[in-house]
Amino acid sequence: MKNLTITYKISVVIALIFVLWGTFFPDHLGSIMTTAQTFFLNSFGWFYNLAASFFLLFALFLIFSKYGRIKLGKDTDKPEFSRPTWFAMLFSAGMGIGLLFYGVSEPVSHYAAPPVGEGGTRESALLALRYTYLHWGFHAWAIYAVVAMALAYFKFRKDAPGLMSATLQPVLGDRVKGPIGYTIDIIAVFATLFGVCASLGLGSQQINAGLSYLVGIPVNFGIQVTIIAIITVLFILSASTGIKRGIKYLSNANMVLATILLLAMVILGPTLFILNLFTHTFGEYIQNLPQMGMRIFPLDADRAAWTQGWTIFYWAWWISWSPFVGMFIARVSKGRTVREFTVAVLIVPTIVCAFWFAVFGGTGIHLDLLQGVDVAGQSLETGLFFVFEHLPLGGLLSIVTVLLISTFFITSADSATFVLGMQTTEGDIDPSNLIKITWGLILSASAIVLMASGGLNALQTAIIVSAFPLTIILLVMSVGIVKIFKTEVKGYKKPKKTV
Repeated sequence: MKNLTITYKISVVIALIFVLWGTFFPDHLGSIMTTAQTFFLNSFGWFYNLAASFFLLFALFLIFSKYGRIKLGKDTDKPEFSRPTWFAMLFSAGMGIGLLFYGVSEPVSHYAAPPVGEGGTRESALLALRYTYLHWGFHAWAIYAVVAMALAYFKFRKDAPGLMSATLQPVLGDRVKGPIGYTIDIIAVFATLFGVCASLGLGSQQINAGLSYLVGIPVNFGIQVTIIAIITVLFILSASTGIKRGIKYLSNANMVLATILLLAMVILGPTLFILNLFTHTFGEYIQNLPQMGMRIFPLDADRAAWTQGWTIFYWAWWISWSPFVGMFIARVSKGRTVREFTVAVLIVPTIVCAFWFAVFGGTGIHLDLLQGVDVAGQSLETGLFFVFEHLPLGGLLSIVTVLLISTFFITSADSATFVLGMQTTEGDIDPSNLIKITWGLILSASAIVLMASGGLNALQTAIIVSAFPLTIILLVMSVGIVKIFKTEVKGYKKPKKTV
């Protein structure tokens, strides 16, 4: 069979070994994962923190530098999509299961147990939104912007394959075509695999919670495995139809359902409170961004544990997702300049995500703080449905949410099988169905064994560990971007006139 590359063969073998390990020795895998998580968080939390801040500063540098006019494509290339359509696609890239899972639960969790100060107060309510914006805002999208820009530049301007290894060519030269390049791409494969696994695990837990609220189905691991199995069949069918059909139609459905749900929450929730809260907390977020982004609490073990469990985890998650989201954003951004691209990717999704959390989290905080409803006492996966119970048309909102989580589940896994197939077939933009189905099955099996080995904690550990080598790759990539952009700028200089 064609396209069975070295990267594909090695990646599949390692993935199968991992799945078998988790299947036959789940307790042993869980123990190893716990040890690994403790080691990486305690030893390298500072590294993830500095790296995330570096990518944000690097993105800002590119916006205001002389490199901003460089085009992500040939000089004659025009953008394929109008700005409104392109903005909508960036918005869709920012949407996912995570926003639904954490939409209410994260702000309410920070409100009840903030990184500093006393929980359950008006001050902690404001702090909760600021830290949620931190986790889903400029830092995250700066990471995506850097990776997507590098992929788009090398793919559309240099006609290189759409691989992570290709973006390191300015630093490593032709070595990216040998064992070093294979290693880089395999690291990107497993970071993508575990990053998406976390979303699948969260999605199955929240679908289970939603069905429990709607029809009384019990919440347990067996039900969640059944949900993953059913969704796996659906997303494999979608993946088999190709990106222009399955992913396109489901993505459009996601956009419609997400917009309906967001507007319904704004109207049915405490509208004026939400708008005031968003305006106030987003301003505070921007004002306190440097300090919040660098906090690690070296002299306070409890606060350091909070940072490790939330902030450091998020930096690792976004880094692990960067090849996946980066490839999507790169694909729709041909013909944009570096400046236009970076400004849009930083600002548009950040504002959308912040407003989403202000609406959902703000509603949950309003119920808990001002109406005495115990939203903070709910689990992460049930918080959203608990809030719906206290709103008009709550049952209908729950049904829409379960449908939306399901379609997000399918499109995330569907898109992931395409990206994993592309990463393991030398950048083939149309990997075979067999390769996509193989990765789809591995993706679901990996999510199941991680959940069996430690639930959400194991999913977080897989992300933190796999993101570590990928972070180093992204830092080298940033050096390569500056190096090759310097040659581009030299080419823009007009020759001096001779007398």
